[in-house]
Amino acid sequence: MITASSLNSLAGIRHGFFTRQGGVSDGVFASLNCGYGSGDPDANVTENRGRAMGMMEQSPEALVTARQVHSAKAVVVDKPWGPDDGPEADALVTKQKGIALGILTADCTPVLLADARAKVICAAHAGWRGAKGGVLEAAVEAMRTLGAKPQRIIAVMGPCIRQGSYEVGAELREAFLAESATSESFFAPSRRPGHFLFDLPTYVYRRLDAMGLKEVQMLQIDTLREPDRFFSHRRATLLGEPGSGRNLSAIVLE
Repeated sequence: MITASSLNSLAGIRHGFFTRQGGVSDGVFASLNCGYGSGDPDANVTENRGRAMGMMEQSPEALVTARQVHSAKAVVVDKPWGPDDGPEADALVTKQKGIALGILTADCTPVLLADARAKVICAAHAGWRGAKGGVLEAAVEAMRTLGAKPQRIIAVMGPCIRQGSYEVGAELREAFLAESATSESFFAPSRRPGHFLFDLPTYVYRRLDAMGLKEVQMLQIDTLREPDRFFSHRRATLLGEPGSGRNLSAIVLE
């Protein structure tokens, strides 16, 4: 489990960006796969989630996740729900103690946010679709409805795919340029004609920073380049593997 210094400094808030190590799954899902529906037996995923919560000194039932669909939807969580009962959403917000908000990723950017004064926390899933569509802004707005203020919010971006590993087609670049000409800075030429390297974490960082948050910390970790530590959908695809596990990131008010 990896933690960030900026969130570690906040009293009453615990968090973790989990690696793929320390679970019971095997094969391409070895070992701490926390994603139901990945192809890994549900019993393994349940055990892995429980182990992750144990590392945070929380009960297995504390973990709440959503059905992530690369949307811009943020949901306020008032009470825990089961893994099959979560709504379609890509950001979860709460001010209730003992609810561990979880986000699952395998290259997208997990973002954990907290306003320690208002006691409001959030976990957001920011792939390029969700980030471009406004999931981060929706997450901060949902936090505001519970009393948080942007100038007090600390955000941490967890392990994700970085620019040198993220080749995309020209159509993705054109979609970003159509939105803003300044998006050119997020793309670098690739060795393959008609392809580019997309800087997802910097794009996410800029969206967060533009909201005037107190602090945005970025963990400099590339999920694709560390196969022993992190699951990566892109790496699994390049290797022709039948599936990929999911990395868990979570935050809880104690």
